[in-house]
Amino acid sequence: MDDFIAGLPKAELHLHIEGTLEPELAFQLSEKNGIAIPFQSVDEMRAAYNFKDLQSFLDLYYASISVVLTEEDFHDLTMAYLKKAASQNVRHTEIFFDPQSHTDRNIPFETALNGITAALKQAQTELGISSHLILSFLRHLSEESAIQTLQQAIPFREQIIAVGLDSSELGHPPSKFVNVFAEARRQGFRVVCHAGEEGPPEYITEALDLLQAERIDHGVRCMEDAALVERLIEEQIPLTVCPLSNIRLCVFETMTEHSLKRMLDAGLVVSVNSDDPPYFGGYVNENFLAVQEAFDLSRDQLVKLARNSFESAFLTEEEKQKLISELADYTG
Repeated sequence: MDDFIAGLPKAELHLHIEGTLEPELAFQLSEKNGIAIPFQSVDEMRAAYNFKDLQSFLDLYYASISVVLTEEDFHDLTMAYLKKAASQNVRHTEIFFDPQSHTDRNIPFETALNGITAALKQAQTELGISSHLILSFLRHLSEESAIQTLQQAIPFREQIIAVGLDSSELGHPPSKFVNVFAEARRQGFRVVCHAGEEGPPEYITEALDLLQAERIDHGVRCMEDAALVERLIEEQIPLTVCPLSNIRLCVFETMTEHSLKRMLDAGLVVSVNSDDPPYFGGYVNENFLAVQEAFDLSRDQLVKLARNSFESAFLTEEEKQKLISELADYTG
């Protein structure tokens, strides 16, 4: 199964580029940019990745990203992820970035955007991995801040396919952001939303009804609401699940308790993704391996997860079919 998963063509649709900062690169950028980080070594930094909930992770996440300053830094950060993804046979990726976590540090919106998009273009040419970029609003900040960020993004509409919502979920429901998402839709952005990770199933319903989300990021608590599950199946709403993340952030105590297998069996459109891989113990293949081992998934079930990832992507039907054909060729 290790070899089968390694070669399985797949898409990754739930990945925060700021959350791909490996400790080695963090120390390099700390030295280059003269910004101290509260660790003496790579090993000490990795040892700190022991989280009790989402907020304890976010506190470290925002502290670590402080070392990323220049367009070159954003390019190098993104390129490091893309090389890793390509090595795991990720054929297409849709990457979140959090501009507010940079503009609040007085880094221009364009600095982050230009560095990231330069790497995406380079990876398309050199690695053959296609990509889209998703702007994610930080839900612990105000809707006014999100609106300002959207206004900064509008001139770069061609480089950003969608908007999303991430960061601290509890106490920050999708309903807090109705106006900014309505404007984003008017501007032609597609819509995704983190919901139903730590937050209740009602947040998923709000994301669908109030924000008109086309895809739900996480969504693992949907299984607590039978009517919602029926709706998600009927409307074929994709759910981008991040298994190792959910365990590290204590959404579930163990992988065998995770809802992914029940979601898959129910007919939900679930895919497997890595979220913030250095922090949670693995990239996309490690996530596939973890769920395969926990639930003894068959090759057909793993192929279904990979196919779901292609079908859930913001690609044209022609692009999807090309990747699905590649998957079919691989599996024989």
